[in-house]
Amino acid sequence: MWRAYCITDWVCVVASITNQVPRLRFEANGMSQQALANAVGVTRQTIIAIEKNKYSPSLEVAFKIAQVFECSLEQVFAYE
Repeated sequence: MWRAYCITDWVCVVASITNQVPRLRFEANGMSQQALANAVGVTRQTIIAIEKNKYSPSLEVAFKIAQVFECSLEQVFAYE
């Protein structure tokens, strides 16, 4: 998901939040989107949207995803 932040009237910065959720699911013995959704307490459609960078999760959901994979928030999500 791209976001533009304007610093001045003529200077804007484009940034996005990326994630490693698909890779982490694969490394977790091919965990399904539904299994991750159940573990986090969201719908499978939410996981799909997060993976496709169409939706930025709340902090609570982001921390729960990191907890499921036993890694830090920074290992799952990056702000670029």
